[in-house]
Amino acid sequence: MSIISGKKHVAFNGLKPRVAVTMGDPAGIGPEVLLKALRSGRVRRVATPVIVGDRRVLEVIAAKTGISIPRYVQIINPSDKPPALGTLRPGFLPLPWAREVPSYIEEAVRLVTSGDSEAIVTAPINKGALRKAGFSFPGHTEFLAHLTGTKDYVMMLGGKDLKVALVTIHEPLKRVPSLITKEKILKTIKVTDLAFRRFFAVDRPRIGVLGLNPHAGEGGLFGDEERSIIAPAIKSARRSGIEAIGPVVPDTAFIRSVKGEFDVLVCMYHDQGLGPLKLLHFDDGINATLGLPVIRTSVDHGTAYDLAWQGAASHASMVSAIETAALMALSARDHG
Repeated sequence: MSIISGKKHVAFNGLKPRVAVTMGDPAGIGPEVLLKALRSGRVRRVATPVIVGDRRVLEVIAAKTGISIPRYVQIINPSDKPPALGTLRPGFLPLPWAREVPSYIEEAVRLVTSGDSEAIVTAPINKGALRKAGFSFPGHTEFLAHLTGTKDYVMMLGGKDLKVALVTIHEPLKRVPSLITKEKILKTIKVTDLAFRRFFAVDRPRIGVLGLNPHAGEGGLFGDEERSIIAPAIKSARRSGIEAIGPVVPDTAFIRSVKGEFDVLVCMYHDQGLGPLKLLHFDDGINATLGLPVIRTSVDHGTAYDLAWQGAASHASMVSAIETAALMALSARDHG
């Protein structure tokens, strides 16, 4: 199910948004979950998908899994000289193919910035395989920020019942306390607030800001970050008209949010937010990069090489990602 539930999204007011969907790692489950999602009535109701990838790969996987390529879907391959198909197999990504994958992301950005699409959805990539091929970014989020020249961006993950935005992303846990500055927390709150107003049909988002330490520091007994860093950031956000609440005790924040007290939670580090999120939305959760000049959502899972090309992988997250991207695009139309 889409993570957007606002009533403002019931009217289309024109054509369905064109959504550029990257194929992702061709050796993983990305292509097959994409093919499955394209046949979903939920996707066809709200979006006109455009696949960015290699038709040859999709045809091979379609033949192996029995998931046909819908006739209505356009497929764009940005490569003039694609790698040899025979070198590719499920669960193994040769270097020429690893070098090809970032071009799908670049082409999707080009389609949106040129006005040929209104949103981007990305299938999973294998960060380790791409790094061996010379890809220098930790993941999609950082690469998209680079391509669009964006400095202030936020990774948000969510489903219908819970949404989390992250202050720090892919960082060793021992570095987190030194990285959560007042400025970084305030930026995360502001970017999240603006995105929820523009893209998620929430006029005044209620943003719960989590503490870092057990019991949110217990008045300094278990740590001082809440008093010295997090609370001042919340105070600054509230002065600017944002309904930021906290520091919220981390071990009760998620149940409070699920019960409707918050629209989104700002979490201090990756697993603080993603552990509870994946407990509730392991199959249908999505990733959205907030703060970019383009709309971008993604599946909230990896390449799952052990399941690749078998037709067994769940496409629930891909359906949610495409549907949410399209609804975000409709909301952006309403907000100019």
